[in-house]
Amino acid sequence: MNAIGFSSLRPILLGGLVAGTLDIGAASLINTLSPVVILRFIATGVLGKAALGEGAGAAWLGLILQWAMSVLIAAIYFVVTAQLPTLRRKWVQGGLLSGVVIFLVMNFVVVPFSAAPVTFQYVVTHIHLLRAAENLIAMFVFGLIIALVASRGGAAQLSADVPAGAAGPSEQ
Repeated sequence: MNAIGFSSLRPILLGGLVAGTLDIGAASLINTLSPVVILRFIATGVLGKAALGEGAGAAWLGLILQWAMSVLIAAIYFVVTAQLPTLRRKWVQGGLLSGVVIFLVMNFVVVPFSAAPVTFQYVVTHIHLLRAAENLIAMFVFGLIIALVASRGGAAQLSADVPAGAAGPSEQ
């Protein structure tokens, strides 16, 4: 079974770009900051603290990084659910589960090990329950968007992978 083909690009790009863009808006609302500031903070992952004082270039870099991470996450979800089609059919459960995984990986792996001015110790000792809950909800929404698009865009691919005469994804 070919997990990613040309027909997979549309749901991966659509899910990743929509989820990534809405995630910037959610971060702006949660942190009561301008989307430009959020994008500059994303750029700190590569540029360090200097990105916070930079202009539009850092914000554009943040946007590109956000979209790249979001499309990568969507591609990973698409590949995993091609191997576990139940998660693609039950997209709400798959999206919520992926939201938890994304939250944990971003907060305890990606951000602390990037050039961002946040360390693992800071993340663990400065967890504010309300902010953590808001961020987790945002990751649930992120995961649900990717899962929904994968379930709609990947349905044709899943049925194409089932041999003739075998039960299709909706019949199992």
